[in-house]
Amino acid sequence: MSSQVLTLLLLLSAVTIPAVTCRQWCMAMPDTSDEQLQANIDYCCSNGVDCNQIKPGGVCFEPDTLFDHASYVMNAYYQSHGRIMDSCRFNRSGCFTFADPSIGSCIYYT
Repeated sequence: MSSQVLTLLLLLSAVTIPAVTCRQWCMAMPDTSDEQLQANIDYCCSNGVDCNQIKPGGVCFEPDTLFDHASYVMNAYYQSHGRIMDSCRFNRSGCFTFADPSIGSCIYYT
């Protein structure tokens, strides 16, 4: 094997190729009304989402806003219902983000 080929192989073996992930979260749209946010929370909590995390004492209670609470449970619903587009519609109040919305100890799962 020539020294040029060996040099090329050595250089290639030192290259780190970053892993690419396509993680996606479902969130409430920022302009969603309080009534729709509450309806989304009620829907998710009555359809299989464990909503204890957004109750007082739960790791996702803070920040204590309807937007944050709705976003957390909407994502939990989306993740647990096959990660299909229809699982994030919520009467046109859901949207996708590729930036992790987790805050402190409140982890939004993918």
